[in-house]
Amino acid sequence: MKRILVTGGAGFIGSNFTRYFLNKYRDCEVINLNKLTYAGNIDNIRDLLEDKRHRFVKGSINDEKLLQQLFNDKIDYIVNFAAESHVDRSIEDSLIFTKTNIVGTHTLLEVARKHGIEKFIQVSTDEVYGSLGRDGLFTENSNINPSNPYSASKAGADLLCLSYYKTYKFPVIITRSCNNYGPYQFPEKLIPLMTIKAIKGEKLPIYGNGQNIREWIYVFDHCRAIDMVIDRGKIGEIYNISTGEEESNINIVKEILRLLNKSEDQIEFVSDRRGHDFRYALDNTKILKEIGWKPIYNLKDGLNETVKWYEKNQNWWNKLID
Repeated sequence: MKRILVTGGAGFIGSNFTRYFLNKYRDCEVINLNKLTYAGNIDNIRDLLEDKRHRFVKGSINDEKLLQQLFNDKIDYIVNFAAESHVDRSIEDSLIFTKTNIVGTHTLLEVARKHGIEKFIQVSTDEVYGSLGRDGLFTENSNINPSNPYSASKAGADLLCLSYYKTYKFPVIITRSCNNYGPYQFPEKLIPLMTIKAIKGEKLPIYGNGQNIREWIYVFDHCRAIDMVIDRGKIGEIYNISTGEEESNINIVKEILRLLNKSEDQIEFVSDRRGHDFRYALDNTKILKEIGWKPIYNLKDGLNETVKWYEKNQNWWNKLID
């Protein structure tokens, strides 16, 4: 039986990945480590708590003693989702991002190195590359040029991971994904925030003129990609995970309003975010060719599924808002 440590496994992407992994593999055990800060929510994994193959542990990747205890049982794989991830919060209070995303990742790397594992997947972000103009794509060989404390902390973690591969031959692989959306996403990110405000009949605040462009991936497709990287990924490599589907923030919001039969009069433009990157877009050639992954969901269908989920699960997000 393979044993996998999923850090941040009660967060948005981590909880979706944990559920995906347990549904796909019967002969496995998942140790789910999460600190349960504001974005880590036990309700995200409540349906998994009775599964004997799933073990939830409340704690931090900064807690070396706890990590040592978890490694008393052999761990085969680590997928590190644990991170502070909201740009706005990083601008207001950046130190926690350094402590969790850099120091926490370093602590996890060091404990894992001493105990030995088969693969360590560092889940990163396209934001480490910085901002693009209207043309071009970031490849895995593009220079990193982060624009805010969040992306800088993720870039620092990536560099630590690569240094462990080069120095210790530690079996690390880095994935860098475009913007995720889907069920269980904390309502501070664009799609859940706008969906909830639209449902409640509130104003929808859009930074600047709303023309900032992001590439979007449904979280289920991201989970599939990570699973395939665990299986087929080459040690020491970086893999961009993206769909090629780019859209401006304003068009995303207009589509959410259309799906909910709401008026665009709810849109309200507000002062732009400091250091707001204009566009992110990734070249996904490497993961398509070397791993054989490709997305199943297009943006239209994925967004429709997501809006329906938030409509049906108002008890979930009402608790968070309260």
